Amino acid sequence: MKSKEIYVAFLRGINVGGHHKVPMAHLREELEKINIKNVTTLLNTGNIIFESNDNNLENKIAEQLEKAFGFSIPTIVRKVEVINRMLIENPFKDIKITNDIRLYVSFLKQEANVDLPLPWKSTDNAFEIIKKTDKTIFSVLDLSVTKTPKAMNALENYYGKEITTRNWKTIERIGKKTPYQTKK
Repeated sequence: MKSKEIYVAFLRGINVGGHHKVPMAHLREELEKINIKNVTTLLNTGNIIFESNDNNLENKIAEQLEKAFGFSIPTIVRKVEVINRMLIENPFKDIKITNDIRLYVSFLKQEANVDLPLPWKSTDNAFEIIKKTDKTIFSVLDLSVTKTPKAMNALENYYGKEITTRNWKTIERIGKKTPYQTKK
């Protein structure tokens, strides 16, 4: 039998604005029903660290959660090594951080062949896509330019709706909960 690997699942659209409420304790119970082990949830917005020896996790998790909660919960899964490599490489290391700067990581369910020269900036210069690797997009939002960001719309327009986005600080918190190595 294949040994267990550590994964991170990102659920889209739960516990946001009072919609699609998913209690984390119930979520953990449902995942354990499909042989997912050592489940740790981070924050209340669908960040899950776990172990499994299965490699067809996205569909299995999404199906189990829809059955349990009664609504679709899009799920994107990455091996922890992908998250750790992103933290080591830190694509945001050259970005000047201010109180108005937000750093985002967006995960695509499927690879998208988009002919978008990077870095790409929105016409108002509030949003910039700085890098894309495999099925991951790194972007920067400047709230000093606009208080009503339409950044996620731009991502969906270019890369489709099978995408979920996390703040870089969330990715760093995930790294602290996993076997994160700070050296290459």
